[in-house]
Amino acid sequence: MTSLMRSFIITCIALVFFTMAPRGAAARDGLVDAEVTVEGQRYAVKIPAGYRLEFLTGEMNRPRFLHFTANGDLLAGSRSGKVYRIPPPYTRPEVLTKFPDYPHSVVVRGETLYVADTDGLYRARYKPGGSRLKHKDFSLVAPLPSGGGHSSRTVSVGPDNRLYLGIGISGNCPNEYLDDAYDFENRRGGVFVVDESGDRPQLRPYSSGLRNPIGFAWHPVTQTLYANNNGPDHWGYELPREYFGPLNDGSFHGMPWYQYVDGRFQRDRCIRAQPPRPAADAVPPEVTFDARNAPMGMVFVSKGALDLDFEGDAIVALHGSWATRPRGGYAGDPATRRNPKLVRVLFAEGHAKRVTDLITGFQLADGRRWARPCGVAIGPDGALYFTSDGGTHGLFRLRRIE
Repeated sequence: MTSLMRSFIITCIALVFFTMAPRGAAARDGLVDAEVTVEGQRYAVKIPAGYRLEFLTGEMNRPRFLHFTANGDLLAGSRSGKVYRIPPPYTRPEVLTKFPDYPHSVVVRGETLYVADTDGLYRARYKPGGSRLKHKDFSLVAPLPSGGGHSSRTVSVGPDNRLYLGIGISGNCPNEYLDDAYDFENRRGGVFVVDESGDRPQLRPYSSGLRNPIGFAWHPVTQTLYANNNGPDHWGYELPREYFGPLNDGSFHGMPWYQYVDGRFQRDRCIRAQPPRPAADAVPPEVTFDARNAPMGMVFVSKGALDLDFEGDAIVALHGSWATRPRGGYAGDPATRRNPKLVRVLFAEGHAKRVTDLITGFQLADGRRWARPCGVAIGPDGALYFTSDGGTHGLFRLRRIE
């Protein structure tokens, strides 16, 4: 074989490989240096090429999860008791209503606004763009267990138009489980679906064994429900890794009885109570995040949003946890804490395959955090919106540069 022929064959192989490579593969992992100005201060960040990160407003107090209404308004829950409404262009928030506790998330279905507060799911008649609501305008849909830690409650509307509600267990190892055999206050650790078939709405367990499933969403093609899950604090600073995987009606995910470590579920001896189900029933994650990252909101990229290459992938906000290493705890070196960031979960053939960074730079070299991403949503303009409830309190947008 002549050298010319060998060169021709190598060139053809390269062309075939290039043609078969995943569309936008280079862009999937490559981030570029950029800057964002927040209340007069410039910060260095890394974002996808061809995009701009913008700070839209700081006139919010500890905003959490986001929801876009049919008319394009953006609603936000908060840790401050306020529910915000932000009309386009999303720079001037107004207080829609106030709750005495912690209205972490909100959603509109039809002509009803639902608010997930720590102690219950509430509803009120709502007209997009209408007048402010008072707390007395809301009625209780269903009470929720509310003691101990993990006080956020996430409500969302599924593709079947039913309401789903996520609730975490009260700590690392309490004997709590989504089952009627448990006392009301101990029915925690997973996702409920609201059964509205009878005279009064009832919370029915949908998926259990999750320590704190704050963020969940449905894949736009398969309609499978995916959730992230905050792992426990007592296994150190590297294990177990944070969970991201599919939920199904009746699925069990192990916690607090089992932790997924080194590719298998291991018994967690911090809880002596007998597991309600065997480890063989537990559903493993499809991908994981570094331990102590505190995954928060997640959203799937729908058709026409961001770049075509993003379609069907998930975007997850990682809050960054208080834990540090090597010394750990609040007394440790802040510079060693997990960095807050947004990540992208890449899907192929209907399943999560790997994780890559999307936006980084929220933590400075000395450990100070000027922002902590929390809620995420895709806007009607196809841009990505996210809140920060630490450092800067406010709303950001990642959009394509025209």
